[in-house]
Amino acid sequence: MALHGVLFLDELPEFERKVLEVLREPLESGRITISRAARRADFPAQFQLIAAMNPCPCGYLGHYNGKCRCTPDQVSRYRGKISGPFLDRIDIQIEVPAVAQDDLLNKNDGETSAALQARVEIARQHQLARQKKANAQLSVTEIDVLCAPDAQGAALLQQAISRLNLSARAYHRVLKVARTIADLAGSENILTSHIAEAVQYRRMDRQG
Repeated sequence: MALHGVLFLDELPEFERKVLEVLREPLESGRITISRAARRADFPAQFQLIAAMNPCPCGYLGHYNGKCRCTPDQVSRYRGKISGPFLDRIDIQIEVPAVAQDDLLNKNDGETSAALQARVEIARQHQLARQKKANAQLSVTEIDVLCAPDAQGAALLQQAISRLNLSARAYHRVLKVARTIADLAGSENILTSHIAEAVQYRRMDRQG
């Protein structure tokens, strides 16, 4: 049902692990294979996965009021319900902290949805003009050609690989995200700042 759309999973760790592991195939290939006895069926399954989860079992880890009473072991077991190979396939992993009451009352000026949509559409047109497809669909060979960072960016990425123990899959996904960040900024080249931002989006890797 999510074909060419969005599959949203709320309370991600509450799904059975085997269910999440089955998603690895369509996230990687855009297809899913179902085998029953002597029969096998192959279905298209291209979708954008968006998932949400609490930072800990009680949901208050990092809360500005210090409300969390979970032990480190409880937090580790909770997050351990999601496997590394599954997380590897999630390009952007970010924390959304609780908003303090005073901040809720302050109306901050930010980029409007219309302005953001316009930037996204322009970036997508650049991608189609450059490679006839979106960045998310680039193959490994195409990533090496089209997503090569500058020398400083490459050095920073090398440090991130060592520090975060990134897999080859995560490495290529960081490059695709950095390419998209550069496109949104209107930059033909992937700069160090784009690599740094893309690495920052691997939040769960830093916690592992």
